[in-house]
Amino acid sequence: MKHMMILLAASTALAACATTPSARDEAAAAAEAAATATPAATPAEAARPKPRFGEFGFDTAGMDRTVRPGDDFYAFANGTWAKNTPIPADKPGYGSFNLLDDLSKERTRGIIEEAAKDPNNKIGAAYASFMNEQAIEAKGLSPLQPLMNQIKALNSKAAYPDLVARTSRVGVFGPVVGFVGVDDKINTQYALSLYQGGIGLPDRDYYLKNDARFADIRAKYVQHMTNMFQLAGEPNAAARAKAILDFETQIARAHWTQVESRDATKTYNKMTLAALNRSAPGFDFARMLKAEGVNVDEAIVAQPSAMTGIARAVSRAPLGVLKDQLLIRALDGYSDYLPKKFDDENFAFYGTTLSGTPQQQARWRRAVSFTTGALSDDVSKLYVARYFPPETKAAADELVKNVVEAMGRRIDGLTWMAPATKTRARAKLANFTTKIGYPTQWRDFSGLQISADDVLGNAMRSAEFETADNLSKLGGPVRKWEWGMTPMTINAYANFGMSEIVFPAAILQPPFFDPNADPAINYGGIGAVIGHEISHHFDDQGSKYDETGQLKDWWTPQDVAAFQAATKKLVAQYDAYEVFPGANVQGALTLGENIGDLAGLTVAYDAYHHALNGQQAPVIDGMTGDQRFYLGWAQVWRSNIREASMRQRLITDPHSPTIQRTWVVRNLDPWYGAYNVQPGEKLYLAPDQRVRVW
Repeated sequence: MKHMMILLAASTALAACATTPSARDEAAAAAEAAATATPAATPAEAARPKPRFGEFGFDTAGMDRTVRPGDDFYAFANGTWAKNTPIPADKPGYGSFNLLDDLSKERTRGIIEEAAKDPNNKIGAAYASFMNEQAIEAKGLSPLQPLMNQIKALNSKAAYPDLVARTSRVGVFGPVVGFVGVDDKINTQYALSLYQGGIGLPDRDYYLKNDARFADIRAKYVQHMTNMFQLAGEPNAAARAKAILDFETQIARAHWTQVESRDATKTYNKMTLAALNRSAPGFDFARMLKAEGVNVDEAIVAQPSAMTGIARAVSRAPLGVLKDQLLIRALDGYSDYLPKKFDDENFAFYGTTLSGTPQQQARWRRAVSFTTGALSDDVSKLYVARYFPPETKAAADELVKNVVEAMGRRIDGLTWMAPATKTRARAKLANFTTKIGYPTQWRDFSGLQISADDVLGNAMRSAEFETADNLSKLGGPVRKWEWGMTPMTINAYANFGMSEIVFPAAILQPPFFDPNADPAINYGGIGAVIGHEISHHFDDQGSKYDETGQLKDWWTPQDVAAFQAATKKLVAQYDAYEVFPGANVQGALTLGENIGDLAGLTVAYDAYHHALNGQQAPVIDGMTGDQRFYLGWAQVWRSNIREASMRQRLITDPHSPTIQRTWVVRNLDPWYGAYNVQPGEKLYLAPDQRVRVW
């Protein structure tokens, strides 16, 4: 199953719009037309609910009007907000997504704490178990000791795959990770996929790059592992930690890059387990799966050469190092549920060193995340009943319908695509399933045991429950009703094999979507997000899936050549963005998301103008409809991010930074007209340099 996800300070103060001369002329003409054609507001109209942000759905006070739109559209739209908005101490960054995530957690907390009043309520018991720090301290390391003892008891390399199977069932993963998802080439059935694993740092680059910053992180990683061993009372901690780093460095050398690993064609390698064992001697994959209770003869291997290298590293590693790596994974993975000293040490490295976050989130926030993770659908049912009214769903349905239709018109108008391919592209669009708000069917968690005084046991049982549920899909019908996110998630995704686009309830709120806001803001916000997810099905990877959702060649060679010529320009454009000295956006890694932004905003603009039904958009606060549309786009991407977190994202995240995501407007002709952007301004691109895909 491949999900392509978007990433992801209000003020009512108003100020005059600092428009360019041609924009002022357009605004004045539109205002004159509106004044002669529109009657005065009635009392009922005057009493309409106000939008969440400003007077029309946009935070004008957050703009920096000293910046020319053509020099930095992000700063023009968000500069004052960025200057005046600190990052909370418990976050690696803060922006529109975080604003809504905070609201979602506060709402969910209320629901959970209400449930906790019933001593027999499973939701309340899960929350209470996480909040009971006194009990956690009193138990110490004893709840994790049985798992640690299993790991320590390993006495032969031959039995190592059996141990990896046991630990992976409770979320402690070894050198390889398995997952059951829809088979990309036979999407009426599930298949087991195997992915490269075995490293504790975010990416292979952290092990292999030799500059001072990465060397420092590696030293701190070794110190972190040393500290965790010492807290657990383990001897020879420093030497054992260094041996783990050496082992993981061998694994990292075999890993595929992030760019290689996002290629849907290259990562589809169906192999028998016997063939996999032959190609990757040194680790018995078939034995691991048998020990885990997985009854299959074949699997889709995402990174075959990495498996070969990983198996070689395992075969060469001393038995003690293999055990120690799993011990560290267990201590880190379950540190949230262990005494504070373990929790603090884990956060000091993964939260502060890697992401730059100074302090942990409040205990209740983490308890909400834990409870929602363990009993996702049980909590979700209560959330949507209280916070997702039918009228919001109906309004979102209409928006999605308009944007999908706009995408259809874009396909019809393409000059580079063959007529036969267009017909199939249209069929693909017609086959989309749109999921809005929440699932039509809920998962059953009645079989999951939750105890109010055993948080680590709850976490392990939850992990086992999820593992068993995932593996149970093999041989069964495809769950078309199932979601990959909870309704409380501030995100959205496209699922290629299911031919679906999915929008959780919590993202359908201001600043993304506000029923009381100006339509231009909504189309520039959630409309572009909708267009983004639709466009994922036609990006450099999603376009490889045909109208039935199967990974299959269906474009002509000429179509592919024309498409790749455009996307190469987009790669080069983003490659040129330097975020820090010597640290640029990776155009190839972020290509799918950049296509989604470019096409999504293009399609949303068309949908907005189509929705005007031939009428001229009103001028509001001195701004034309087109100006407000692009401001709606910029507002959803406002975000301040810590340097450490941004540096990590540049290596691992398939999304461009939010500033550069906003800059995608420089490829769109109407943006130039809206803001009278001229040659010489920093974002200006000559018409023949603007990237046009869909």
